[in-house]
Amino acid sequence: MKSLNSASQRLLGIGFRDMSPEERRVIEHLIRRSVTARNPPRELSENKTFGQRLADRVAAVGGSWNFIVGFGMVLAVWVAGNSLLMTRLGLHPFDPYPYIFLNLLLSMLAALQAPVIMMSQNRQAAKDRLAAEHDYEINLKAELEIMGLHEKLDGLRTRELADLMAQQIALLQTLRQAGRGAGDPAAAL
Repeated sequence: MKSLNSASQRLLGIGFRDMSPEERRVIEHLIRRSVTARNPPRELSENKTFGQRLADRVAAVGGSWNFIVGFGMVLAVWVAGNSLLMTRLGLHPFDPYPYIFLNLLLSMLAALQAPVIMMSQNRQAAKDRLAAEHDYEINLKAELEIMGLHEKLDGLRTRELADLMAQQIALLQTLRQAGRGAGDPAAAL
């Protein structure tokens, strides 16, 4: 726990206990050097109940062009059959104009379909929230890793500059000593 707290203080400037659950997971992954990536939609799909799968399927079918075209055709056949065909055949229409039975069926369909579609939308919103949390974790870990790489590069550059300065000082001293022995004007350096 001490290493988690010190890492969180060093990287984010706050204590481990004060972090959100997403930030805690990122710090733990950084300490363990493990992968943060996962597949949130698959995680939710694996735990779906029968009702949730049914709601998703009804929403997928009810929100498609195939459903709209097919349902439009059913309505056209209903109206044509009750208004034109049955009258021409000399039969009494079972749902004459203003199509009260059709309105009843449409109302019942809407009453059942609306809550099912809302359940599916709620599940999609939960998937989106989980995906957004996951994206945040990935972005935070990437940012922390990049900061760590910058620190390492800065350290390497500082050491390299110090080594170059030491080499230059040694070279200048060598030149001074060589210049003193030969009476060279470079010895004045």
